[in-house]
Amino acid sequence: MTEGAMRLSGPKQTIARARQLRKAMTKPERLLWWALRRHAPEFRFRRQHPAGCYVLDFYCDAANLCVEVDGQSHDFRIAQDQRRDRWLLDKGIMTLRFSAADVLSNLEGVLTLIVEEARGRK
Repeated sequence: MTEGAMRLSGPKQTIARARQLRKAMTKPERLLWWALRRHAPEFRFRRQHPAGCYVLDFYCDAANLCVEVDGQSHDFRIAQDQRRDRWLLDKGIMTLRFSAADVLSNLEGVLTLIVEEARGRK
């Protein structure tokens, strides 16, 4: 386990929540997970990765990059998402956010942006 991964482990409740979320991934999350594994093999992304009290949809330790797939509920959680993104940025982790609709309608474009950002941060 790398130093970054150890630094991002979380409390037992967060780890348990991450395990639950891995089993209940949304369709856009499953599609993006499949695409990342198949079309971006040079980057190892983890899904539903615990980080402090948060669970990151996808995390690449080599690039210090978090990728979030936001559903409609995030329209009402803007301040919470901003706090989370600032906390991650304080740890050197950049967050890319995509709407679930963008993942479903433009998976290739979303994947391209993620890979470009990861390459730029590696």
